[in-house]
Amino acid sequence: MAQEADNRGRRTKASTPSSRTNGAKRQRILDVAAEQFGSSGYEDTKWADIATAVGVGSTALYHYFESKQHCLFVIMEQAVHSAHVRFEDLTSREGDAAEILVDVLYDGYDLTEREVLRNRLLVAEQGLLANRRTSPREEEARQSARARTRDLEFAWGTFLARGMEQGSIPKYDARLLTNAILGLHNSVWHWYRPGGTRSLEEVADFYVARLLAMVGLPAELAVRRDLSALRSAAS
Repeated sequence: MAQEADNRGRRTKASTPSSRTNGAKRQRILDVAAEQFGSSGYEDTKWADIATAVGVGSTALYHYFESKQHCLFVIMEQAVHSAHVRFEDLTSREGDAAEILVDVLYDGYDLTEREVLRNRLLVAEQGLLANRRTSPREEEARQSARARTRDLEFAWGTFLARGMEQGSIPKYDARLLTNAILGLHNSVWHWYRPGGTRSLEEVADFYVARLLAMVGLPAELAVRRDLSALRSAAS
């Protein structure tokens, strides 16, 4: 009974208005940092710039994040987790794997401007995840982002292998094909800029056709559908 009361007390404390406010402020910092890092570059964005954009003092940021790099790792973890959730929403349903693959590929470009900037940051700073950190909080965030990345890659490999067993996707090494697909897809974020001369829809049509060709599927399969409705139906 005492243990149950203690657990109830902890849940009550975790859901207090103060904790919710802190959670909203923390997410606001992450959103602003992702936009600034993604548009101006991680190295060229000062920690104080984030504080100014959020409307807090520089020292207040340390209440939420130990450092700029700690914040970066959390943003990267969130970006990969979001991609994984969307992937699972589309691939968990029954159906032809080749058709589902087309939906997944198009979904990779069905992004808001903020999500595009977050992806630019993820691709540009991916190498930082390889280096261990001496700070426990930074290291925990780094490992979490790396684990999320491995989980997403494993999910891709599992889906492709299932499609190969189904006969919808030509047989290759599923892990190698996963790396090839993600590598070509992620290359877009090295050069694509929101508001540039090419729309994201135009980029998606071009890349999805090439990705299908790489998999060994005809470009004629590249038909865009209502992805938001598909994700809603799956969830």
